[in-house]
Amino acid sequence: MCNSGDHEEMISRVEHISEKQLEKIRILVGEAFVTNELFHNWGSIDERREDVMKYMALYVDYVYQAGELYSNEDFTGFIGLEDSENAHKLPQVRMLFRMLTNIRFSKLKSLIRFAKQIGSSNAKYAKYRHLDALMVCVDKGHQGQGIASELVTYAKNMSDTMGIPLLFDTDMKEYAEMYKHFGCELYNTVIADNGVTRYSLCYKK
Repeated sequence: MCNSGDHEEMISRVEHISEKQLEKIRILVGEAFVTNELFHNWGSIDERREDVMKYMALYVDYVYQAGELYSNEDFTGFIGLEDSENAHKLPQVRMLFRMLTNIRFSKLKSLIRFAKQIGSSNAKYAKYRHLDALMVCVDKGHQGQGIASELVTYAKNMSDTMGIPLLFDTDMKEYAEMYKHFGCELYNTVIADNGVTRYSLCYKK
């Protein structure tokens, strides 16, 4: 963990929380991702909401169980950070199994097809050791308060300390612009056949 400065001391790993606290995080993250273009093929916002909430709840569990979930002090902003050389396979397997048993197969099939089309967008850096930003999420009621900047700054300092690049992948143009504003390089874009664009960005000192 990085503790170089007051900014970063506000961010810490999320651990030893109650099921009630974890459920609040699942809901917060799920609500933030319902409109994400990643789920473009899952129908309208209303049609996709239930499945997106389930999907992101399982994803939050994976990031938390892997010890890769970080938050600000009041739990209004979260970031997942994973060292590519220390990926946690067992939580990944658990997540995939739970997805197969909790989310309609037709939805997962369309998502997997989409993921295959854009999966190599970050190949330029991903084949080497790097730090993956698994997700960045700020509570809707606290956006515009600099929380995303704090989370990304924390990740950048962790990247500097480890001496490896920090990678962001997003399917939202406004998020890509935000990461560029925070000092990341947009080095690749890939468009899937459903019209959704994957933006791949990198920060390195």
